[in-house]
Amino acid sequence: MAIPMVLEIVFPPSLVLIAASVLSLLSLTILGVLETREIHLKYSKFFNASTTSSSSSISFKVPSRVGMLLIYTPAFLVGVASFWLFPDGDFRFLLLKSAITIHFFKRILEVIFIHNYSGGMSLDTIIIILVSYFFVSLSLIYTQTFNQGLSEPSIDLKYLGIVLFLIGICGNFYHHCILSKLRTKGGKEYKIPKGGLFELVICPHTLFEILGFLGISLISQTLYSFSTTLGIAVYLMCRGYVTRKWYMSKFEDLPKEVKAVIPYVF
Repeated sequence: MAIPMVLEIVFPPSLVLIAASVLSLLSLTILGVLETREIHLKYSKFFNASTTSSSSSISFKVPSRVGMLLIYTPAFLVGVASFWLFPDGDFRFLLLKSAITIHFFKRILEVIFIHNYSGGMSLDTIIIILVSYFFVSLSLIYTQTFNQGLSEPSIDLKYLGIVLFLIGICGNFYHHCILSKLRTKGGKEYKIPKGGLFELVICPHTLFEILGFLGISLISQTLYSFSTTLGIAVYLMCRGYVTRKWYMSKFEDLPKEVKAVIPYVF
């Protein structure tokens, strides 16, 4: 019964796309599980985190602003290039290319104008995240080309996807702005965030980023986009979980009822 229901909301996937979907979900889930085992991608407050004595040395350090620009720019350029590489296509394909391009363009603008960074990033982490985002952007767009000319799913979710995507990027931007005001320019101190959904969760920006990617998957309506979004959600929730643990260890006055990502739940 579940399979016919799935086929009503996604384009029929080929065996190749099914395999790619499983691989995408597994790889992102593994990264998330590693975060909970204190094997962190080294950026933000976890830049100096070490896992074992044999791996305690940090690779070449890059300023956070430079590192983040390196991470997001290739994925953004993939979105821009897709309008030239795939000029044809239906309205759904146009929405998908636009959403991916807007998402990463917003992140670049935030890196340049919004965020106040206090530390650095390790080069190996930059490479891992850069390749991951580049591949996510490229694969979401390319796999959509397989559906051009096919019959639409019987349940059309792209307009709901547009709404969720807009809620996601707006909510993410709003909470990033709150975070940016916590630290004076050049300051390196951390504080308990206040305002917005920070009263309920320690990572509301993560919640809205997940909503944004969910919107993208609803616009796309492919098995690959849904599996990729699920993988991204697993990783981000694991990162949110360890972030909450970090805040709990640093701030005794952090209310215990403040969750990691999902209000009242997780």
